[in-house]
Amino acid sequence: MTERIEKLINFLKASPGDCFLNHALALEYVKLGNEADARKYFEVNLTNDAGYVATYYHLGKLLERTGDADAAVKTYETGMAVAKAAGDMHSYNELQGAYEDLVY
Repeated sequence: MTERIEKLINFLKASPGDCFLNHALALEYVKLGNEADARKYFEVNLTNDAGYVATYYHLGKLLERTGDADAAVKTYETGMAVAKAAGDMHSYNELQGAYEDLVY
């Protein structure tokens, strides 16, 4: 376990619902190639706050890498709807691009 991961886990003990910390921890696991733990923390984010838009793109990419294209498509579709509702067109466009790359 890296020092960075240890620090994030300790921060999460104090603030378990913090989406930024969960997201950061998931990205650290992605860097290590630990897709299972990364997915777990991305999914925790969606459970804690389905409006945390950044999670949809990264979870979708993880699902693509692990061969679950159907789940990735659904993740991108949901993320686009959430981003649009939030008025976050930058994230919407990123999600739409990932979706189109996968579907078309």
